[in-house]
Amino acid sequence: MAPKDADPTVAARRHGGRYIYEELRRQILTLQLKPGMPLDETSLATQFGLSRSPVRDALARLASEGLVTILPNRTLLVTPFEIEEFPNYVSALDLLQRAVTRLAAIRRTPRELDLIKQADARYLDAVASGDFQAMSELNKAFHLEIARAGKNAYLTASYDRLLGEGQRLLHLHFDYIMNSAGSTQLGRDHDRIVAAIEHQDGDEAEAAAHEHTMLFRQRFLSFLEQDLLRGMAVG
Repeated sequence: MAPKDADPTVAARRHGGRYIYEELRRQILTLQLKPGMPLDETSLATQFGLSRSPVRDALARLASEGLVTILPNRTLLVTPFEIEEFPNYVSALDLLQRAVTRLAAIRRTPRELDLIKQADARYLDAVASGDFQAMSELNKAFHLEIARAGKNAYLTASYDRLLGEGQRLLHLHFDYIMNSAGSTQLGRDHDRIVAAIEHQDGDEAEAAAHEHTMLFRQRFLSFLEQDLLRGMAVG
């Protein structure tokens, strides 16, 4: 017999706005809710069996993370992909990723190094199992552990938002990544970063972070070249 919370309506009633936020975020990141799709407070409230107030709060939080867009006429929609903005996204990601990784190498404590390694181990388990949703979330968790070890809250907050936006790009081409790189290669993606942080080598950490960003860029552009976006509205 399925657990009671397996019914989304029951879960939403028990957990309110937090559940709505987490469920909508999951659907957006995994592209179950497509880029550009309109979102209606009333319909969502009916779907989750709640009033419009927690739905509105959840949508506002998603908007603050850049996953939902509020148009001037108050229409809500899943933020479209703006592929032409991809170079700017990569530039911003590269700068922040280099900064937080360098700071982590310089400032991390032994405890923070352990947390980084534990986060990477959880990510590797997800890679081995082929669980895309877990891989996406745990990859983000790994990088945020690094950012927190750098002890700059402003950089961490900005990095968090960029990583969230990048999760949708990852889901868009996960199949391509797995077919082209394979789980063995994906499992080595973080090795150089972790080693540099362990050795407290700021220059090497920054170089490794840059390499990691460029690998993400290369994979995504290769995916686009394969014309795997045919027929999908991306903004």
